[in-house]
Amino acid sequence: MSGGQDTSTPPLASGPGGPDALRPLLATVLDALTAGTDERGGPLPAGGPHAVTAHVTDALGDVLPDTGDPDALRTLVHTLAAGAADPADPLCAAHLHCPPLAVATAADLAASALNPSLDSWDQAPAASALEAAVARTLARTAGLADALVTTGGTESNQLALLLARETHGADVRLVCGDSAHHSLPHAAWLLGLPDPVVIPAPHGTLDPAALDATLTALPGPALVAATAGTTDAGLIDPLPEIAGLCTAHGARLHIDAAYGAGLLFSDRHRDKLAGLEAAHTVTLDLHKLGWQPVAAGLLAVARPSELTALHQHADYLNADDDTEAGLPDLLGRSLRTTRRPDILKIAVTLKTLGRSGLGALVDQVCTRAREFAALIHEHPGFDLYDRPVISTVLFRPTEADDAAVAAVRRRLLHEGRAVLGRARPDGRLWLKATVLNPHTRPDDLAHLLKLVEGSTPA
Repeated sequence: MSGGQDTSTPPLASGPGGPDALRPLLATVLDALTAGTDERGGPLPAGGPHAVTAHVTDALGDVLPDTGDPDALRTLVHTLAAGAADPADPLCAAHLHCPPLAVATAADLAASALNPSLDSWDQAPAASALEAAVARTLARTAGLADALVTTGGTESNQLALLLARETHGADVRLVCGDSAHHSLPHAAWLLGLPDPVVIPAPHGTLDPAALDATLTALPGPALVAATAGTTDAGLIDPLPEIAGLCTAHGARLHIDAAYGAGLLFSDRHRDKLAGLEAAHTVTLDLHKLGWQPVAAGLLAVARPSELTALHQHADYLNADDDTEAGLPDLLGRSLRTTRRPDILKIAVTLKTLGRSGLGALVDQVCTRAREFAALIHEHPGFDLYDRPVISTVLFRPTEADDAAVAAVRRRLLHEGRAVLGRARPDGRLWLKATVLNPHTRPDDLAHLLKLVEGSTPA
């Protein structure tokens, strides 16, 4: 038997030979990304869903061939890049879909190569210690005590409602504005909670007077969910007033800051989140205003003792005698069992840029959004919904009806020229631009407006 490496077996990404095995593959990936991006030539592929599906089908061929294709990596990465909606393109501005930082993406590669699984300490010794320290720091930045890592805002909101149910009982009632994220009422349904009380928010934010009246009339325990950065318009509920009402009525407070949490890094904008520290739980999401690859969510908690509700026991992962001997029990840190070390890319970003570096990125996109709003306001052919609170701008052609507004958006998508979102904050349809790319320049935004103007029916 030879002592050399078996060349018939595909190489691994980790272990002594991992880095050498990855180097040529990374070169292939980078070349394919470049070629695919060049082929696309814009923020997304032209031709719409049928054209993209045809290109993918042609490149994919037989999904599970009898004999493997050594060029599959190059082919499929090229195809994915050519058919991507690229958040690094300034004209791709529809959603809370950020371009990830290169340093965070590089860290994510290391996490994938090492492949720690955060369901037991013996699978992730360093990663578990890193997660505990970084999650606690981010929680304290928000004024709370500890945090759990999640896949994003939806999982964080679900966990917040679960903790409320386990702390206050199964009859706890969710109270939120109709501008709250859809994951909140959905979580109430998933958890078997009573039907939520949804308060109309005609101006896009939760009205304290309406909340006061609702809590006064509501029997039993209540969980109020406020929002710091609505999906439609990036608005922030009046958090201090809401927190005061929750205290007065004995209600629990959850704040969904999936979008707005990044403002904490900015000296210029962090005051917009005053009142965040009064919450029992806060949703944070750094794959929005944090420039992380998906996924990078957290749920911050004010009372870590409540996390005992998440405790699970599996002898092969957290046997009592192992825990008593000092091995950390990780199962109570998530509803998931297998978990990848998403905290690594976050930690690398925080350490590399520091609070001031991240704050500068936040300031940059907020400034660009205000400049875009000013450009729209000064243009006689467009209506501006309102001055942006964070980095979301809503606008529409002045003379267009809703059908025409929808058609403009779809035409730009089909032609691959721009990606804009849509929102109905007042019953009318508005185009939505969410500025999350810190490399966006004023002339990019001027070009975006010209594209919309040129696509609007006369």
